[in-house]
Amino acid sequence: MLNPIQVLCSDITSLSLEPEPFASYTEADIISTVEFNHTGELLATGDKGGRVVIFQREPEGKTEPFSQGEYNVYNTFQSHEPEFDYLKSLEIEEKINKIRWLPQQNAAHFLLSTNDKTVKLWKVSERDKRPEGYNLKDEEGRMKNLSTVTSLQVPVLKPMDLMVEVSPRRVFANAHTYHVNSISVNSDHETYMSADDLRINLWHLGITNRSFNIVDIKPVNMEDLTEVITAAEFHPHHCNLLVYSSSKGTLRLCDMREAALCDKHSKLFEEPEDPSNRSFFSEIISSVSDVKFSHSGRYLLTRDYLTAKVWDLNMENKPLEIYQVHEYLRSKLCSLYENDCIFDKFECVWNGSDSVIMTGAYNNFFRMFDRNTNRDVTLEASRESSKPRAVLKPRRVCQGGKRRKDDISVDSLDFTKKILHTAWHPTENIIAIAATNNLYIFQDKLNQEMHG
Repeated sequence: MLNPIQVLCSDITSLSLEPEPFASYTEADIISTVEFNHTGELLATGDKGGRVVIFQREPEGKTEPFSQGEYNVYNTFQSHEPEFDYLKSLEIEEKINKIRWLPQQNAAHFLLSTNDKTVKLWKVSERDKRPEGYNLKDEEGRMKNLSTVTSLQVPVLKPMDLMVEVSPRRVFANAHTYHVNSISVNSDHETYMSADDLRINLWHLGITNRSFNIVDIKPVNMEDLTEVITAAEFHPHHCNLLVYSSSKGTLRLCDMREAALCDKHSKLFEEPEDPSNRSFFSEIISSVSDVKFSHSGRYLLTRDYLTAKVWDLNMENKPLEIYQVHEYLRSKLCSLYENDCIFDKFECVWNGSDSVIMTGAYNNFFRMFDRNTNRDVTLEASRESSKPRAVLKPRRVCQGGKRRKDDISVDSLDFTKKILHTAWHPTENIIAIAATNNLYIFQDKLNQEMHG
């Protein structure tokens, strides 16, 4: 791909329960994370109200050639509730910061969800049969009078309407003093890590009452604090390797085989700063908001405020590739600082073959960069441009001077509409874009022709 220019809208799902397309929404409806499972058949979103919505991909229809690729709501459940820390007099928000699926081992699916403090493991399973004919219970489940039981019968399983059950299996609490920003499942399928601003903890999926602190950057005196951890992820194939990014724009690769406490990194990825570009905002815009290993495990993708960068694990001194996401905002940093947009944390994702990267921008725009051809495209996630089956038109932002017909001026960009959270199907060209309270699912035209 970059036939993302041919991206088609598969369906638009408003997670707001209001029926009208332009209905008002509450803060709780804003989507805060999006994640496909390992097969791409399920897609989960979390929102600021602590809810998780799981979508399931429709099987290919014989009668409707375009039905494959459509995702419909599979289950919705309340993952986290607002809490209050009485010792610190702090409210703990219910907002879902991250969702991560565990690789499927049996018929059930498992996912981890986290708010600022507590990680929970959920089991998602289906039931289409129910037992009937108990000896000691009646049909309503009440205990029978034993004197009336005169013969023994064998209970049988009877078919029933399909029911999707979601149940909490583990609660991993009380391990984070600061806000959790990342969770990542290890390739050993037994452990996962959770990272907050200053520490990273390693958990066993079966043990909730203890975790091991593997990174701790908290200084003895908090006045000496110069950076915080912004994101962390395990290597997709080597269970001993993990990477974490910092607010100073650096990446640290850690090897858990070297020491139990990974304060000493194995590799430090850092780009020397260009003195000519130094400004009041340099440190803020160089903070890494997201880091993702490529599927191959060879590269790292990072996002800072203005750029996306690809790093080779074998080259620490500079990124392999730098992609300008919205360079036209460099002249607007002052006003973006005043309205706090400069602190927005944009995520970034790889496509299944690591050849295209995607990340969000303002005005409901999202950007795709083809690493092989160096082509890039800006697309818009909006109801107007996303009628089902319509081809998305590339958008252009201009900075004064000559303007083409459909160009958008920098000054007319809407900074309240931002694409922070995106996901890419693990094997196909299907993408999920969270735009405030709406989830847009787009799919490549080639994908549709292959399945049509």
